[in-house]
Amino acid sequence: MKVGLIDIDGHNYPNLALMKLSAYYKALGNEVELIAPENIKGYDVGFASKVFSYTPMPHLPDWVSTGGSGIDLKTKLPDEIEHMCPDYGLYGIDYSLGFLTRGCVRRCEWCIVPEKEGGIAPHADIAEFARHRDVVLMDNNVLACEHGIRQIEKIAKMGLRVDFNQGLDARLIDDAVARLLAKVKWLKPIRLACDTQAMMPHIQKAVSLLRWYNATPRTYFVYVLVKDIPDALERIRFLKMLNVEPFAQPYRDFKTNSEPGKEQKAFARWVNHKAIFKSVLWEEYKKSE
Repeated sequence: MKVGLIDIDGHNYPNLALMKLSAYYKALGNEVELIAPENIKGYDVGFASKVFSYTPMPHLPDWVSTGGSGIDLKTKLPDEIEHMCPDYGLYGIDYSLGFLTRGCVRRCEWCIVPEKEGGIAPHADIAEFARHRDVVLMDNNVLACEHGIRQIEKIAKMGLRVDFNQGLDARLIDDAVARLLAKVKWLKPIRLACDTQAMMPHIQKAVSLLRWYNATPRTYFVYVLVKDIPDALERIRFLKMLNVEPFAQPYRDFKTNSEPGKEQKAFARWVNHKAIFKSVLWEEYKKSE
């Protein structure tokens, strides 16, 4: 049987669900290929996945199964597929990818995770999917779950290099957690998030503790949601003072799928272009836009 897999978002980032489907069907002896939507003819089974709601949806035959947060928040892989080790060869990547926990204890208005996954819960052991020294973890709030903490301890003992690419909750980084995180080898700088001004004291405390315990590299990466420009600018100035690396993300309303505003996009360009950010003030930059 020939199985066609379609990454609707365009291969910009490996699609975990498709990699698990590939592993499952290959284990049954089937031929599996990652294909473009227009090439689905000639396959016996087809699956398409879309992560981002703003990615255009191609026309697909009715027999192609679809899923992903860009299509709906309810469709899930069966457990027997969900807990397959992904087929990393599908994208030819040299790192492992997965979740230790699913869900989150927070209910941020801009986030789809509470609706999609609910509260925090254990999901997998690192050994289920780690097949490389480098591992990218996509947990939304791993520090909020005791299972997540135990898994980080295991990661440190295994000597893996990891990146929690959705960020760690600064509110949960106390003395003990900072000491644990300092034992981990990091693939990328530790990621935090400062999406409201209420997060600023938590970020300051977390950064201070992480540096005290020498969690390296010591210049951490901080996501910054950009909705109101003066509010975002206040957070950016604060982060610059802490000598951490901000990364601006223009606010997008996922319910209406509305585009970020022109000024929000310009602000994000200013922050994320590090040469400009370090040499040009926002007030000067926006005049040139």
